[in-house]
Amino acid sequence: MSNEFILTLSCADRPGIVHAVSGFLLEHEGNILEARQYEDRDTEVFFMRVQFIVPAGLARAAIEAAFSPVAERFAMRWALYEAGTPASTVILVSRQGHCLNDLLFRWRSGLLPIDIRAIVSNHRDFYQLAASYNIPFHHVPVSSDTKPQAEARLVEIFEAESAELVVLARYMQILSAGLCERLAGRAINIHHSFLPSFKGARPYQQAHDRGVKLIGATAHYVTSNLDEGPIIEQDVERVDHAMDVDELTAIGRDVESVVLARAVKWHAERRILANDHRTVIFR
Repeated sequence: MSNEFILTLSCADRPGIVHAVSGFLLEHEGNILEARQYEDRDTEVFFMRVQFIVPAGLARAAIEAAFSPVAERFAMRWALYEAGTPASTVILVSRQGHCLNDLLFRWRSGLLPIDIRAIVSNHRDFYQLAASYNIPFHHVPVSSDTKPQAEARLVEIFEAESAELVVLARYMQILSAGLCERLAGRAINIHHSFLPSFKGARPYQQAHDRGVKLIGATAHYVTSNLDEGPIIEQDVERVDHAMDVDELTAIGRDVESVVLARAVKWHAERRILANDHRTVIFR
């Protein structure tokens, strides 16, 4: 029997990092299952993700304590996770349910390593969908006058569910700078990739009017800069003049769903490392 873990780290690049990590694992009878590394030559920062197994009985706390001197020697930013432990997740949604429905189906089918603890919405549209998956549904209305109270309620839910990940699955509310800071690195948003060209309402109508030839979507981490957080994943589909607004919208929703699911999966599998305002993703 064995225990499986994931180690992620970043630090200033210098000789000996890989040797130190692999040597540590060898010393503790660890067997490497997957290892990826990357050096950002612009910033001279080294990134690494290692998935490994160790003999049964060697607990996470013991590994962390033993690895700390190695991490200190290289001034690493690092984290150790138990592989196979699903990320506790809360999903936020408004009135467009395509991304929510897709995430729920993938989760129920065992395709996403997450544990959906709750669904929160500023509308009641999807309470029956949540019930069909036996997931708690929280209706938290938001107005300009009640936004602070609504966000306080969101925080209560996140904390009650010990949420490691918050997914904005077409949640059409702007989070305050304070809440964005609180959720830094663990809140993922999805939006169409027409920005900044087609802002506001009816972006697909605007895109149709301009005769766009590509429909796309972007998943990114939430920051106080609206829709400008570190990008995790993007994709596009080619369209043409013969397609009407409904067809463009349907294609766009499909792309949004797939892109968001990829981002959630990679985050839950600890494959995303922060690189300033960018991301390193070990797919």
